[in-house]
Amino acid sequence: MTIGVLPDTMLQDMIARGEIAAEPAIIPEQIQPASLDLRLGTVAYRLRASFLAGKGQKVAHRLHDFEMHRMALTDDGVVLEKGCVYLVPLMETLALPEGVTAVANAKSSTGRLDLLTRLITDDGTEFDRIPEGYSGPLYAEICPRSFSVLVRPGMRLNQIRFRAGQAVLSDAELKILHQQEPLVDGPAVIDEGLGFSVDLKPAEGDLVGYRAKPHTGVIDIDKIGHYPARDFWEEVRASDGRIILDPGAFYILVSREAVTIPPDHAAEMAPYLAMVGEFRVHYAGFFDPGFGHGAAGGTGSRGVLEVRCHEAPFALEHGQVVGRLVYERMAEEPRQLYGKDIASNYQGQGLKLAKHFRMG
Repeated sequence: MTIGVLPDTMLQDMIARGEIAAEPAIIPEQIQPASLDLRLGTVAYRLRASFLAGKGQKVAHRLHDFEMHRMALTDDGVVLEKGCVYLVPLMETLALPEGVTAVANAKSSTGRLDLLTRLITDDGTEFDRIPEGYSGPLYAEICPRSFSVLVRPGMRLNQIRFRAGQAVLSDAELKILHQQEPLVDGPAVIDEGLGFSVDLKPAEGDLVGYRAKPHTGVIDIDKIGHYPARDFWEEVRASDGRIILDPGAFYILVSREAVTIPPDHAAEMAPYLAMVGEFRVHYAGFFDPGFGHGAAGGTGSRGVLEVRCHEAPFALEHGQVVGRLVYERMAEEPRQLYGKDIASNYQGQGLKLAKHFRMG
């Protein structure tokens, strides 16, 4: 098999071979250019603590240690409460062949709701990582951090990406790619990936981000453009290129750089440095082939940053590097590109809240 991230056409082949299976069957809308959306099943378990199955252990067996109660997910929806931890079996199962590994991450809109969603598996010793040869069920651990949410069976909160072999570009390879086709609209800070910095000096006005309000109503994840942003978010403004992050608060900010993902590459956002300050950039993870790219109607797209401050207030400065994009080769170019052939809510984006909110 060709080394690289597997595109939509190869995902369809995996489904046909039964390496990815589901009940009910996978629908075309789940297949993205370089990933597969995963669907919630029909039951949610409220947990007293997050957990991993551990080597030689099954998630279903470990549930007895952590389950507080269970709820049937119905088409009417069930509320997952802010600050609680839940486990939901997913509709999809895997039977990975040798040589193919997988990694999962929250979808963009999930991350922008501060809805911590991680994949766990049988025999698992880490979140969101699946080794070659894994055969078994998949589970989503869900912890709403800022807002309580209403969920239903079939909702797609996280996604999974498959790769064959080592596909990550070295810094030297990334510099060559940037020379061939600019990946960023300014100087490229390349150090274990392409550096992302925060924009706190917008070209117009002084609006630099949003901070989640602490006491809000429930968000029905199926409702798009439905909720007035002012009911859930406070505007964050800066006149001097600096903001003070409040401990425990969640922010939506934006990168200073506009980035491009070429059609034959994919990328994943990762923390820039574990101890870069008293904050953490939470990230929706996957950037699909074509994100911000001219072939897909883009002219570079800025990355939305999901930031949570820790124990102490922290002064965040304009241009401070807060994250990095790790680029990977595609095994082959996907049939669909982000922003061109599929409905893409965030192509050409700037500072933007999740698709559930409307401004004004």
